[in-house]
Amino acid sequence: MKITIKDIAKLADVSTATVSKVINGKDKNISSSTRNKILKIIKETNYVPNRIASSMITKKTHSIGLVIPDITNPFFPEIARGVEDLANQYSYHVILCNSDNNSKKELEYIEMLQEKMVDGIILTSSSNSKGSAPTLSKLQIPVITVDREIEGVTTSGRIIVDNYSGAYEAVTYMLNSGYKKILHLAGPMTTKPSVDRYQGYLQAHKDFGDLVDDSLYIEGHYTAEFGYKGIKTALKHELDFDAVFCGNDLIALGAIKGLHELRLRVPEDIGVVGFDDIYMATLIDPNLTTVHQPNYQMGYKAAQMLIDVIENRTLSDVEEVLMTKLVIRETTK
Repeated sequence: MKITIKDIAKLADVSTATVSKVINGKDKNISSSTRNKILKIIKETNYVPNRIASSMITKKTHSIGLVIPDITNPFFPEIARGVEDLANQYSYHVILCNSDNNSKKELEYIEMLQEKMVDGIILTSSSNSKGSAPTLSKLQIPVITVDREIEGVTTSGRIIVDNYSGAYEAVTYMLNSGYKKILHLAGPMTTKPSVDRYQGYLQAHKDFGDLVDDSLYIEGHYTAEFGYKGIKTALKHELDFDAVFCGNDLIALGAIKGLHELRLRVPEDIGVVGFDDIYMATLIDPNLTTVHQPNYQMGYKAAQMLIDVIENRTLSDVEEVLMTKLVIRETTK
């Protein structure tokens, strides 16, 4: 027979309210002897609290949703790890959803999480999330966005990175290193990070006194496949460039592969700079020069922000901007 909270209370000779307080960590006014007695009985009987029943009373499930656009991109699992590490400290469970950069799938996950009665959602949106805006606007639970904002949606908070400054620093370094014709393989301009990185690229050229060749810009996706095809396209059209600034590290990895196949040396013939500093950046030869993003901290701080809102420790509509750092390795000279 399944053990209930009433059974635990009877065995411990206390009220069900006392058992509930011990289970939920609200036992400051309960003696240590009573607390230990209850915990011992719970362990001996293998009692598992009915969280669904508890949530009907407290209106809280101690669970949060995390929606990311691409689990195969090493940038996002680090965000997830940060979210989970912080959530565990507060005994929250994380439901992870991968939207595959598909706005329809993203919307379905948001609706599913609402049905699961999560206490809040952390969202890194897909490249085109306008379709999710009406649903997000009607949610009765807090939402924290990470890395990407959604037009027309007011959230409980945002964790963003200064992508503009990161790109500006990287391209300025490239120009100061002697590179004059820098091809930009950009991510989709439907995302603010891509736009900000492109603006940083443009401003660095302007401040250096160089005009930007409009032909040295190719827009695509945050994938190695795009980086590979982008390089092949650039050389097929005989674009004249001596370096590549990539929208992220996966694009850079694909670009380096394409350059190697065409027997172009990195960095002797073409310099390459990425963005993100994923773990693979130091596994390739030569090691990738890139812009480090604090993605673990992004997830960690997003979870802290969300739980603070859930537990009424902070006001909504908070924004925190994290800084990037240029990491110079071997793909630039």
